[in-house]
Amino acid sequence: MQWLQTWAYDWQAVFAIAFMFVFAGFFWRMVKMMPKTKPQQIKPDVKHAIGWGEIAGADHAKAELQEVVQFLKDPKAFTRLGAKAPKGVLLHGPPGTGKTLLAKAVAHESGAEFFAQSASSFVEMFAGLGAARIRRLFREARKHAPAIIFIDELDAVGGRRGSDFSGEREQTLNQLLVEMDGFNSTGDIVVMAASNLLEKLDPALLRPGRFDRQVFVSPPDVGGRREILDVHTRNKPLRDVDLDLIARQTSGLTGADLANLANEAAIRCARRNGVALVQNDFEEAIERVVAGVESSRALTEHEKRIVAWHEAGHALCGELLPGVDKPHKISIVPRGSALGFAMSLPEEDRYLKTREDLIDYMTVCLGGRVAEQLVFGAVTTGASNDLQKVAEITHAMVHQYAMAASAAGQRALIDPHGSSEISRRIHDEEQRELAYEAESAARELLTRYRSKLDELATTLLEHEVLDRADLDRILADVPRVERSPTVALRVAATDPGDQL
Repeated sequence: MQWLQTWAYDWQAVFAIAFMFVFAGFFWRMVKMMPKTKPQQIKPDVKHAIGWGEIAGADHAKAELQEVVQFLKDPKAFTRLGAKAPKGVLLHGPPGTGKTLLAKAVAHESGAEFFAQSASSFVEMFAGLGAARIRRLFREARKHAPAIIFIDELDAVGGRRGSDFSGEREQTLNQLLVEMDGFNSTGDIVVMAASNLLEKLDPALLRPGRFDRQVFVSPPDVGGRREILDVHTRNKPLRDVDLDLIARQTSGLTGADLANLANEAAIRCARRNGVALVQNDFEEAIERVVAGVESSRALTEHEKRIVAWHEAGHALCGELLPGVDKPHKISIVPRGSALGFAMSLPEEDRYLKTREDLIDYMTVCLGGRVAEQLVFGAVTTGASNDLQKVAEITHAMVHQYAMAASAAGQRALIDPHGSSEISRRIHDEEQRELAYEAESAARELLTRYRSKLDELATTLLEHEVLDRADLDRILADVPRVERSPTVALRVAATDPGDQL
């Protein structure tokens, strides 16, 4: 064996060098085999025939982009006055509001060359590839100038610098910054981008000269929802459908939600072999979209009773209090993860809420839990989601809205994040007081109108679902209450002795 050891010792350097060559060849082969992500060049009027007519519920954002399209179509009308085209337009807002759809409309309406790329395709495990792809994208766009570049989900590479340990994402971002406004940048292309997380983007991206325009695409108001429903029901046969009512019932839903709603209504119509969509198809679709798919879980009789009184507590508090929307439908049919639900019908879109409005909303949230305690003497785990909502609202009221009741709570505003022990204790006490105020209001209301609570629950047990007509019949003689400036509940009646 001595000769084998001697031979291995003499040739070990050769083996090491050969291994390095094999490894380098394998690595180079892996790099060559990686997919070459090319920018998607979209030909106008061919693949994306989405025009301004298909965009509804986002009038402000559409007007901003129409101006950019007009600049590309007729630049002389602007350049003769010394105006320059915006270098970048950033569309931001909640998911589903139509940011990518607006970009598709720009691709169709502008007539310019349109290059689309997802920001996540720039990021790879090998350093430098993201920056190279950014250079390739802008190089292709400049060959076809005037052109538009659209980068979807910009936050994948546009986050604040300093948090990426590998450095690959930051190299990609730096290259994007240079291409948009560097020594070699030109004004013959417009960069559009979409992001859901504007607050997480790097400030260098948001300055003038890069993304000159930041367009907030908000969820539609009731008029916008009506227009969106018109768009998504154009190719669907309707019969006696009140789209205005559906628009009111869908407060808070985005354009994507409404498109899904119209599609679910059409699916339900096809499932029952109908020839046209009716109002009930949309009602069922709203329940499916908002509350979830109907569950096959079987509840015991005792659990049904608990759920019935729980939902009746929500509905009764919602009917009585002025700062919340009236209940539109309550059900004890399990849907999704919920064993029952109470849907509200807003009279109008509201964007500002007072302290009393938020207390009223928390009172409705806690109405189910309080009803369980009043009727059955115990609370269940069914109120976990309600408690989570109350915790979020009280936290926002104390930390964000400065709605603390006590002077100590107001003084704690100098430390809004609660970094000191005293501030944290004061904030916790204020949140506890707000939640206790809402719980006390719910207890007072349900105790006073216990007979109506029981009638609602027993009727709900019998029919499983109650709509607005049923609620009007049961609660016809129950007056709404209002809040005085001292935050005491009183009945909105002429009888001075009718005080809570």
